Amino acid sequence: MNNQKIGPYQLFTLMYLFELGTAIVIGTGLTAKQDAWWILLLSTGIGIILLLIYTALYRMNKNLPLTSLIPRILGRFLGIPLSLLYILLFMNTAARDVRDLMELIIISILPYTSKLTIGAVIMILVAYAIFVGIEPLGRAGEIFFVIILILGSVGTILLFFTGHALQIKRFFPLFQVNWREILTNTLPITINVPFGESVAFTMLFPYLNQAKAVRKAGISAMLLAGLSLCLTAVLEIAALGPYIASTSVFPLHILSQQVNVLNFLQRLDAIAISVMMICIFFKITIFTYAAYIGINDLFKIKKKRLTNFIICIIIFSASILMAHNTVEHLFIGLKIFPIFILTPMQIAIPLLLLLVAWIRKDRLKSL
Repeated sequence: MNNQKIGPYQLFTLMYLFELGTAIVIGTGLTAKQDAWWILLLSTGIGIILLLIYTALYRMNKNLPLTSLIPRILGRFLGIPLSLLYILLFMNTAARDVRDLMELIIISILPYTSKLTIGAVIMILVAYAIFVGIEPLGRAGEIFFVIILILGSVGTILLFFTGHALQIKRFFPLFQVNWREILTNTLPITINVPFGESVAFTMLFPYLNQAKAVRKAGISAMLLAGLSLCLTAVLEIAALGPYIASTSVFPLHILSQQVNVLNFLQRLDAIAISVMMICIFFKITIFTYAAYIGINDLFKIKKKRLTNFIICIIIFSASILMAHNTVEHLFIGLKIFPIFILTPMQIAIPLLLLLVAWIRKDRLKSL
């Protein structure tokens, strides 16, 4: 598994599915109501800047994963504890995404199934994906990327053929936003989730067989994902209205129920749920994989299969215990976690690392 590599296109598909992830499920940016579309475009631009920072760190430090380059830049005294914090961040975010997927499945298709059963099945699949390695995961990304594009295109076309489902008047008035709310709440959330979460790929970049293609693949994936999220937000606002879109737990699920073509094609819930489940699964797997690589790299573990098992058990347990109900889970995940945890870990610290690496670049070259 250590010798496995992925190509630029596989990295592109994995990043695209990862960026959609939970963002397409919870409707990120919709708290800005009818202005969500341009908030998402702005966040995409900032996300690309963050990706440039992550790739710069990767290219300046001899293709090392994040958990190796942090001690190299800051020294072992500061670097090892900080690397451990990133591993915990990856595991915590994976657990939150598992909880998101459990809530989605229970609300939409299996209301009488326990969280324990659903979560166990999810983590068994994730553990298997990590066991087989990054190369099969990349090939799976290629397949599911095409499936997502087809399902998304079909759903969009059917919405346009649904009479009076989409109304342009729901976007007016434009730019009637509370700028303080946008700058202190909405924008930090949409930047961190999903775009800043691409910091997890700093653990996977060393598996790319063409290191020079990392920026082209990453920027292309982030740009396409941002446009996809923007289009989804536009459809949700146009079909549901800004209030319903911004207050729904899973707005894409409700959007799919609006399809009605000639009273024949109706309630395409299966399409929306399939898209959401695929995207969240890839996001969970990549975060778990990042934690798996980080622990093995930081502690030089040889029995890596045991690491995989332990990490998946911890993530599964955390997903169950982290919140008592859906409301509490979404409040912590959307109001507290992005601003107080993700902002320093995904924006401030990478900027600091890049600055220190640039100042010490001559010394780092000799290491």
